[in-house]
Amino acid sequence: MGTGRLLDVGLGERVLELVLPATCAGCGAPGAACCARCQAGFGRPERVARGPTGGVGCYALARYEDIPRRLVLSYKERGRRDLAAPLGRVLAAALPHLPEASPDDEGVWWLVPAPSRRTASRVRGGPHILRLARACAAALAEAGSSAAVAPALRLAAGARDAVGLAHAQRAANLAGRLRLDPRGLPPVHTRVVVLDDVLTTGATAAACARMLTEGGQKVTAVLTLTATG
Repeated sequence: MGTGRLLDVGLGERVLELVLPATCAGCGAPGAACCARCQAGFGRPERVARGPTGGVGCYALARYEDIPRRLVLSYKERGRRDLAAPLGRVLAAALPHLPEASPDDEGVWWLVPAPSRRTASRVRGGPHILRLARACAAALAEAGSSAAVAPALRLAAGARDAVGLAHAQRAANLAGRLRLDPRGLPPVHTRVVVLDDVLTTGATAAACARMLTEGGQKVTAVLTLTATG
């Protein structure tokens, strides 16, 4: 009985996809999760100054406003998981333009997703940045480049929602709660790029870079879809 219900739900979702075609989460145009015009709202990576990050450059593809903000919120908070692929593509296109970043000696781009709180992941249908990193890796593979996703960071219980917190508050929120996950670590001394959706105070970027560096990795850049301010 339980299995039958699960199959019915899956069938219902597929039927809805056929009856209700995709619309752009940015402008509402029919035909795709993110139309070409809205996708063009993400440009080449620009360096963003955000407090002490241990010398690691932080880059964003757009300001956290207007259509880019709408797309990020739709993906992150409103269930538009179909945005993972187009947003992953804009991240993949940006990687070669990061001045400090490069693939490893075997030509593999190593991508480390910023971790999500477990409670938030349950609401969002799983770790949304991990999904985004995998979409980025798939886009790189389609373009003929090699990529590996390394879920090397995790948040322990007790971390709260960082929305509205200042830099010092965000840093305190992460202190002792951001940890390495040995199961997701790449080989020691691997060059890695940290991926995230929004760069705000820079506290998360700094904490991720510091933890990975302490774990023996070489963090070459932090790349985000958007940045506030």
